[in-house]
Amino acid sequence: MAEPGLNPHPSAGGGGRTERRTSRLMWLLLWAGTTVQVTLGTGPELHACKEVQNDQCQPNADDSRWLKTTEKGWEFHSVELNRGNNVLYWRTTAFSVWSKVSKPVLVRNIAITGVAYTSECFPCKPGTYAAKQGSSFCKLCPANSYSNKGETSCHPCDADKYSEKGSSTCKVRPPCTDKDYFYTHTACDANGETQLMYKWAMPKICGEDLEGAVKLPASGVKTRCPPCNPGFFKTNNSTCEPCPYGSYSNGSDCAHCPAGTEPAVGFEYKWWNTLPSNMETTVLSGINFEYKGLTGWEVAGDHIYTAVGASDNDFMILTLVVPGFRPPQSVMADTENKEVARITFVFETICSVNCELYFMVGMNSRTNTPVETWKGTKGKQSYTYTIEENATVSFTWAFQRTTLHETGRKYTNDVAKIYSINVTNVMGGVASYCRPCALEASDLGSSCTSCPAGHYIDRDSGTCHLCPPNTILKAHQPYGAQACVPCGPGTKNNKIHSLCYSDCTFSRNTPTRLFNYNFSALAGTVSLAGAPSFTSKGLKYFHHFTLSLCGNQGKKMSVCTDNVTDLRIPEGEAGFSKSITAYVCQVVIIPSEVTGYKAGVSSQPVSLADRLIGVSTDMTLDGIISPAELFHPETSGIPDVVFFFRSNDVTQSCSSGRSTTIRLRCNPMKAAPGTLQLPSMCSDGTCDGCNFHFLWENVAACPLCSASDYHTFVSSCVAGIQKTTYMWREPKMCSGGISLPEQRVTICKTIDFWLKVGISAGTCTAILLTVLTCYFWKKNQKLEYKYSKLVMNATLKDCDLPAADSCAIMEGEDVEDDLIFTSKKSLFGKIKSFTAKRTPDGFDSVPLKTSSGGPDMDL
Repeated sequence: MAEPGLNPHPSAGGGGRTERRTSRLMWLLLWAGTTVQVTLGTGPELHACKEVQNDQCQPNADDSRWLKTTEKGWEFHSVELNRGNNVLYWRTTAFSVWSKVSKPVLVRNIAITGVAYTSECFPCKPGTYAAKQGSSFCKLCPANSYSNKGETSCHPCDADKYSEKGSSTCKVRPPCTDKDYFYTHTACDANGETQLMYKWAMPKICGEDLEGAVKLPASGVKTRCPPCNPGFFKTNNSTCEPCPYGSYSNGSDCAHCPAGTEPAVGFEYKWWNTLPSNMETTVLSGINFEYKGLTGWEVAGDHIYTAVGASDNDFMILTLVVPGFRPPQSVMADTENKEVARITFVFETICSVNCELYFMVGMNSRTNTPVETWKGTKGKQSYTYTIEENATVSFTWAFQRTTLHETGRKYTNDVAKIYSINVTNVMGGVASYCRPCALEASDLGSSCTSCPAGHYIDRDSGTCHLCPPNTILKAHQPYGAQACVPCGPGTKNNKIHSLCYSDCTFSRNTPTRLFNYNFSALAGTVSLAGAPSFTSKGLKYFHHFTLSLCGNQGKKMSVCTDNVTDLRIPEGEAGFSKSITAYVCQVVIIPSEVTGYKAGVSSQPVSLADRLIGVSTDMTLDGIISPAELFHPETSGIPDVVFFFRSNDVTQSCSSGRSTTIRLRCNPMKAAPGTLQLPSMCSDGTCDGCNFHFLWENVAACPLCSASDYHTFVSSCVAGIQKTTYMWREPKMCSGGISLPEQRVTICKTIDFWLKVGISAGTCTAILLTVLTCYFWKKNQKLEYKYSKLVMNATLKDCDLPAADSCAIMEGEDVEDDLIFTSKKSLFGKIKSFTAKRTPDGFDSVPLKTSSGGPDMDL
């Protein structure tokens, strides 16, 4: 565990008594009413914890047990002690795959007030010893030895007993079981064979000669070596060597890439005869975080597995270091496509208790950051992690069988297995195949180059073709037009066809009208904090969200930062802080009144939206659902517009990744940027931890104004003027678009004018009717005359000839008929003549002349 503490007032003493100073863990027995001031400094990799306990090992209620580590200079820390006996100890916990020697915590001075001066030296506690009088610290007894209180040396255990490091007694060795050994494979020999070897787990604590003990199985059984991993070839002595650049292999012989192709470099490990040279394994103590110099993972042909550790709570560490990446040219040109490479591994865990498998990533020799954790038994499955920075990266797997601080081996059958590991685009990697690439010119013998961004490769000709509009390329060096994936509804591709984004415009056509939207006023970032949450100790914290909706050629603008590290590193080294950029991100905020700093603490940034799937008024898109019941229903009649996003982060609980929906709702009463809301039933924005939902109400979410949004009013004609007025429909459910037309004034005619026109038209019509009446009367007169003649002729007998129409007219006589009908008279005269010639019985009077020239006789 640790070494004893110190007395700040040293003095000489007998053997086994020490001044007991240590920088790692110190025990002090103090009286009541004391104050302790400590001056310390730490390395950036470690976390220092101070805790005060009474003599019954009950901790103090002080919440400020975590000390702020420093990089430069010394800092003071003080604590008030309770009445009675107090025990203070310091503990640092951390481990690094880059160095097995962690940077220490340094204690320069400890000042204790409230206790009487004493010069007494304290004896070393059991399990430790001090060879010289007045030593500054006590040493731990090595394994298989022990010591009593105040010893100057350690005593070896008997042959049938054992002890761990720093033990005060020896324990009886138990009989060996199958949990006390493991198996491994030797390197391939010249004949291409490997030997199966069984070894006792170290340190060996069991006895193989005891009753009921199992014997170590026989070793040396030879089997054929597994093939080399892809990209390697077998040498004459059956070792595996990498193929040179420009060639590839499936694990046997290297072959040169054909013309017009390029090697797809990376690391692919699926056969495990020996551990690759860029991988390292060790065992880390789960109690005091010390490296034990043991092998944590062993090879087993088609997989590697966790070996038997010194204790079940040890961490079995496996580390893969990649010096850097060579991303495709098209990826380097796309600043928004953050994927530089990716690692995919297939694993399995078999557990009977609460085992845990950790996967961690470290950048440029920095401390590893946990990425994912699997607890309990997990079936054979694959996991992929995307690398977004071209740097030296370490990938670490750590398996712990149990978190209980128990010694011994009870659960050695609980194992983690890794079957394959595949890392793409590795600098200095090997290739398992060659992929066709586009030719710079039509000459098939020319050198192989990458297609420009947004182009796919024609397999037949090897030439580049631009993807159609509103499509993107999902991979580097894609082949065929099918590699161009269509963008979702309401989105378009950026210039290099690498992602789909919204240009802040949207249209929706309905049977009644066309809705056009412009969300440019919402193109910036907006923040929202959820309701306060509290830890089990009453510590308050918030979930803080940052959203960026559209525009900027798809460039993500929401940034969430972990500034916990920033508070502890010197000025100018802020690059160590972790920040993520996304459409929507979340961070945990601890307010300043809780942390004690001037500014609040921001930690645990998480990306909730890396890709825009589409924009729609439907509630479902690509498997993402925006439940309408999460928010109060809209009553305006204008449909909500929903933005659908996905995140690239795949976790154990969110196997399909996270998703986010932002529902835009028209509200003319709220000016931009409006208000953001979280679901009332899910105060942290999510009800299941994987799907997040937001409601954004503002006037900018209303459709653009059109002619359908205003009324037209026409006034009556007043003094020859008529006015046309336009007014918005109430409530006004639109924004921007066309402006309201100005009032229009036109000249019109009043009722007096139309009355005059009517009288004039009536007079003209009456005159015309009179003229027509006279004309038709004259025609009718002639027809009556002819009709009378026909009647007179019809009275003659059939045998009589018709009489002559008239008597002969002597010379000098007038033609009376012509005089009657052709003489020109006035209209009044014609009417008078007509009435005079009509007899009372209704017949016309025809004048006849005698031959003698006498007076007329009317017949």
